[in-house]
Amino acid sequence: MIKIYNPQGKIILSNDFFAGLVGNAITSCYGVAGMSVANAKDGMRAVMFGSDIPEKGVVVKEDEGQLIIDLHIKITYGVNIATIVDNIKERVAYAVEHATNLKVKAINVSVDDIITD
Repeated sequence: MIKIYNPQGKIILSNDFFAGLVGNAITSCYGVAGMSVANAKDGMRAVMFGSDIPEKGVVVKEDEGQLIIDLHIKITYGVNIATIVDNIKERVAYAVEHATNLKVKAINVSVDDIITD
């Protein structure tokens, strides 16, 4: 949960909000096959509640007013991983900064699986 304070009050942005925003930005990237679970806790939730938990593969933290975003993805076999990761970082940073007016300090992308067709 990210809290933004302004003269009118407090704004709280949930991890579900960021998961939806980031998920939309990532799914439009060529070569991305889907999201992976970020940790064992999310893995258990995915087993119990189905594979489409809202925050699957997205973790957002705040550091001195800037955001650190951790992503866990699956990619398609045969694509250039470095190019895909660079594309994801650009799209996610733009989407988050445009929607929230918060600066993105870092985007860490973990490629957890390669999907073959």
